[in-house]
Amino acid sequence: MFVALIVFMVQNTRGVEVSFLGLHGTLPLAIALLIALVGGILLTLVFGTARITQLRRLIHGRRD
Repeated sequence: MFVALIVFMVQNTRGVEVSFLGLHGTLPLAIALLIALVGGILLTLVFGTARITQLRRLIHGRRD
């Protein structure tokens, strides 16, 4: 899988313009997609963990 990621990054070096929250810049397409992927994973982990914690507290509250 790591080799496929390297091949993808090497083949997608064209620069793209990125604008986010008032920040503007240009970076390679592969890096922009990688940043978006990591950001999505982190958001999913944070919100998923918060929801699981919320549900566990609800279940434990009903047992008592």
